[in-house]
Amino acid sequence: QDDREAARLFLRAANKGHAHSLYELGICCARGKGIPLDDDEAARLYRRAAELGFGAAQYALGQCHEQGKGVPSDDREAARLFGLAAEQGTAAAQFNLRVLHESGRGGVLQNDGEAARLYPLAAEQGFAKAQV
Repeated sequence: QDDREAARLFLRAANKGHAHSLYELGICCARGKGIPLDDDEAARLYRRAAELGFGAAQYALGQCHEQGKGVPSDDREAARLFGLAAEQGTAAAQFNLRVLHESGRGGVLQNDGEAARLYPLAAEQGFAKAQV
């Protein structure tokens, strides 16, 4: 019941173009919380929020492209979106972009210096995977 009510409220705000609500509604779709599971709709909602400049949505859409969930698998697009989100301080995006710079995946040139720059940014925000 609470999940359905949350999804209903997110939908109401999302219909008014509220970026954070679009993102949250995308999470509901991706997890099947309060509404049916729908990866395509989740990616569409993340894209709308990402286009409004919402960093967490840029990261989430990047993950969709990385995993091929709701959109075609596209490592270059994932890297581009992680870069946008990382610029806004999204720790998970900073971490993922660091991994891409270390490995040279996703059309990102291997760059140990950039990877070293990104590593502490995610760690300082408490991102657990970066705190090793």
